[in-house]
Amino acid sequence: AQLVSGTTAQDLTVDNINTTSINSGQASGRKNLIINGAMQVAQRGTSSTSSGYGTVDRWNNSYLADASATFTQHALTSSDSGPYEEGFRYSNHVANGDTAAGGTQSMNFQQPIESQNVSLSGWNYTDPNSFITLSFWAKSSVGQTFNMSVMTIDGTTKNFPFDVALSADTWTKVTKTIPGNSGLQIDNDNGEGVRININVFTGTSYTDNSVANDTWANWSSSNRFRDNTSTWFTTNGATFEFTGVQLEVGSTATDFEHRSFGEELSLCHRYYYLVGSQARD
Repeated sequence: AQLVSGTTAQDLTVDNINTTSINSGQASGRKNLIINGAMQVAQRGTSSTSSGYGTVDRWNNSYLADASATFTQHALTSSDSGPYEEGFRYSNHVANGDTAAGGTQSMNFQQPIESQNVSLSGWNYTDPNSFITLSFWAKSSVGQTFNMSVMTIDGTTKNFPFDVALSADTWTKVTKTIPGNSGLQIDNDNGEGVRININVFTGTSYTDNSVANDTWANWSSSNRFRDNTSTWFTTNGATFEFTGVQLEVGSTATDFEHRSFGEELSLCHRYYYLVGSQARD
């Protein structure tokens, strides 16, 4: 199989057929700005030990330094009470392979969102009385508080950090409402405008307790989050998973916008297209 990838539709060509038109204006008519929030599509494979885009489409499974992990598209069952009843059949799952929490180590999941999909969404992002709401299901084998954030990338990078407390082995519905801010810039183009960070661990080289949660501030590499608990990261074999990620305009989390596999795959094709051999009977 030949793998062809590009960061934008303009960069993407498959078998000499230009796919610039794939999903142009993809956010139009859809309330969820996240692509593949139900973790249905995994064109590259269902398991990876590499940092980067290795499993579930649109989710960058990122780690730094000598961290070790196995990322999988994990099948949910009826025992996954909460997300299963809401129609979710997959999660983005990581199993830890570390026992030491170094200062330069980190592990997180990221989804970049095109600027134009946010700027045209209806969110008045420079108005503190206009809101977007992030919601998702999360589960950890270790009970502790985890750091998360939403970032804007255009202009001066801004960061909106917040904490999520999870009980061990229990699915929890996370909801965070985020106001606009006069310092935000989101361009009307196909560059990265907003980034979602679902963070499992960040070493002390990148954290500081001076960081204020639940407010916008200039992003700093050495002050990304408040100092976080390292218990999960120092527990060999610890697991973390999430699904049902939705980012929508408004101050209330509404029911997840379920899309068919075909529609979700089409949205993912804007960024990555797997070309395989033709199936034969």
